[in-house]
Amino acid sequence: MASQDQSHGQVVLGVDSSTQSTKVLAVDVDSGEVLARGQAPHTVSGGAGRESDPEQWWQALIDALGQLGEYAGRAEAVSVGGQQHGLVVLDAAGRPLRPALLWNDVRSAPQADALVERYGAGWWAERFGSVPGASFTVTKWEWLRAHEPEVAAAAAGVRLPHDFLTERLSGAAVTDRGDASGTGWWASQTGEYDETLLGEVGLDPKLLPAVLGPGQRAGTVRERLPLRAGALVAAGTGDNAAAALGLGLTPGRAVLSLGTSGTVYAIARQRPVDPTGTVAGFAAADGGWLPLACTLNCTQAVDKVAALLGRGREEVEPGGTVAFLPFLDGERTPNLPYASGLLTGLRHETSAGQVLQGAYDGAVWALLRALDEVLAVDAAASPEPLLLIGGGARGAAWRETVLRLSGRPVQVPAAEELVALGAAVQAAALLTAEEPSAIAHRWATSRGPLYDPVPRDDAALARLAAALPLAGA
Repeated sequence: MASQDQSHGQVVLGVDSSTQSTKVLAVDVDSGEVLARGQAPHTVSGGAGRESDPEQWWQALIDALGQLGEYAGRAEAVSVGGQQHGLVVLDAAGRPLRPALLWNDVRSAPQADALVERYGAGWWAERFGSVPGASFTVTKWEWLRAHEPEVAAAAAGVRLPHDFLTERLSGAAVTDRGDASGTGWWASQTGEYDETLLGEVGLDPKLLPAVLGPGQRAGTVRERLPLRAGALVAAGTGDNAAAALGLGLTPGRAVLSLGTSGTVYAIARQRPVDPTGTVAGFAAADGGWLPLACTLNCTQAVDKVAALLGRGREEVEPGGTVAFLPFLDGERTPNLPYASGLLTGLRHETSAGQVLQGAYDGAVWALLRALDEVLAVDAAASPEPLLLIGGGARGAAWRETVLRLSGRPVQVPAAEELVALGAAVQAAALLTAEEPSAIAHRWATSRGPLYDPVPRDDAALARLAAALPLAGA
C-alpha cells in the first residue's frame, strides 16, 4: 500500500506481469526506495494447456495501479516486464481473439520438433541464437495455424504479453530485443525479424510490433488511465531480462531464479549460439546478451510433491538413496516435453521427508547442469557468489539444496520483486539518461546475506545423472 509522503523527488513505476499476477512498484529515482506496491491476480486455465485471457492482465494492472495512492499520478515514467514467449493474437481493435497461449503450454511440442527437423538445430542456433522448444512463440503460432486456422487467419496483430500491456498504456505497437529474442522469429544474427522464416510460417511481418533498441521509449501514457497522461512509457522487456536489469548484472555473474519455472542466466559479451538447445541465446535489454537455460518444473512441482506427501514444503529430511526427477509438466531443460516425474532408489527405510528432499534435488540439479554451459558463452565465470532470486530463494530448503549441490557461495538479494524493480530501472533510465547498471548499483539492488559454500554432494549428483536416461525413455 502507498504512504502519502510528498518529500520524494522523481517517481517511476515498474510492472511485473507474470503467469500468476501483476505487481507494480512505485520507486524513488534517486534512492531506489520502494514507495508503494500494488498486486492483483490472474487466472490460468488448466486442462490440455496453459492459457490466460490478456484482458485479465490489463484489469490486474489497473487494479494494482489503484493501490499505489498518489504515486500512480506522480509517476513520470513506467515500464512493463512480462512473462516471456506467450502468444497474444489480436483483432483490428486490439482485442484478444482467444486466450493467450502461455510459455509453459507444451501442446506445441510437435510443432517445435517439426521446425527443428525442417531446418536443423545448427541453422536455428546460428541464425536466431536459440533452438526453439515448445515454449517459443513461433511454435505456438504453428500450433494455432494447425488447430485454429480461422483464428490465425483473422489475426490483425501478434504480440507478446509485455507488448500487449505496453500498447494499452501508450497506444504504440512495440517490443524490445530482449523479449523479441524469445519468439523464434527475431534473428539475433541480424537484429531484425527474419522475413524468410515468417513467410514459411505464414505470418505477415506487418502484424508484429516494432523492435525498439535499448533506451528508446515506446511513447507516453494515454489519457483516461490511472496514471499521469504524458508520462513516459519505456519499451519494457521480458521477465528475465528485466530481472537482469534490476540486479545490475555484469558479465559472468550467474543468477539462479527459483519461481514457477527455474532459470539460470548471466550477462555475456558474446552472442550465444548453442545447437544443442540447452542455452537459449536471448538478447539483454541493455544491448548485450543474456544466455539462459530454463526448466519448467521448479517451485510449483516441488510444492505439488509436498502436497502429495502431506508435508509442508520445508519438511525435508537428509540422507537416503532416492533420485527424483520432478518433470511433472514435461521438461524444457533437458528437452523432454513428453516426460513425466521419475522416482527411483526407494527402500523400506526411505522416509517421506527424503522423498521431498529428492524433489528439491532434482529441480536444482536440472538447473545446475546448465549453469556451466551458460557461463561458457564468454568462457569465464565471475568469482562472485551465485545470486539466488525468486520466491524459492526465501526458503531454507531451496537455499540449502543449492548450496549442497553447487558447492558454491550463494548471495540472496534482499530486494524483492526484481522483475518489477528492473522495469523501474528501465523507466528511470529514460529520465536520467544513465546506464541501467549504474542505476541498479546506485540502488544497491543485489545487496543481501551471503552464505558460505559447503562440500558438494557428489553422491546425489551421480544418482540423478544415472536416472536421467530413464526419464527420456
